Amino acid sequence: MLQPTSEPWEKTGTCYGLPEIRKRRIYSNFEMGDCNKFYKTYSKNNLTGGILVLCCTHSVCLGFHSIPVAEGRNDVFSAIYTRFLVAPKVIIYDFACQLAPYSFVREARYFQHTRFLIDEMHAHDHTRCGKACFASNAMRFDDRVRAVNTSTAECGNKGIKRIRKSVSFMIHDHAVQYTKVFLDIWNWNTINRIYTMHAK
Repeated sequence: MLQPTSEPWEKTGTCYGLPEIRKRRIYSNFEMGDCNKFYKTYSKNNLTGGILVLCCTHSVCLGFHSIPVAEGRNDVFSAIYTRFLVAPKVIIYDFACQLAPYSFVREARYFQHTRFLIDEMHAHDHTRCGKACFASNAMRFDDRVRAVNTSTAECGNKGIKRIRKSVSFMIHDHAVQYTKVFLDIWNWNTINRIYTMHAK
């Protein structure tokens, strides 16, 4: 069950099972990156916000927060930096090519041992990005990456789509509560499925 760590979490729209252990600093604006996928998807289509869900490699939701405008690198950066004592060894994200330089420029020491990889499903749209960004390439050389389901986040997105229509008709507080309940049930089912698989 996700334990709200900020009060009142229904108002802030932030609910993580991990406590906030540090504050995000204020950084200067840096213009960097030239990923055609990033600009094609966000800048031209003017997408609005939604919910960022942070998952582990087993599809268990670690928490979420609501996004007022289009999802950006700062959403993922801040969620990880403010709640993980040590940065994850691998972060798989559909815009990892943009997230990596964004994170290294701001907190290089914290992310010094982190690999940022684009999941297999989204890699084909990243025509200007180097192969070092692709999880499919890393799998050829790293058993740890090969063992990971790189589409975990996409599975979570499909799950969130089930409640998208309902949430769109709710006021903010109710939408956040509804999302939390949905993700608590999602986690229960996921953990139960993992337990059942290992018990056989």
